[in-house]
Amino acid sequence: MTDITQTNEGEDQDKDPVSGWQVFFDDPGMLTFLGIASPAIFYLMWGVMEILTVPLAGY
Repeated sequence: MTDITQTNEGEDQDKDPVSGWQVFFDDPGMLTFLGIASPAIFYLMWGVMEILTVPLAGY
């Protein structure tokens, strides 16, 4: 009877190392978070800058 773990160990050693970018782009949760968080931060900063540049009303 063949042990499955013995055959898989040899296959793992032949694989190329996975780069950090591939791990990053293969994670759909991270991509979803960045797709929502980055525009939200950008528009929040844009809105704060717009509010700060509005001239004060002179009464």
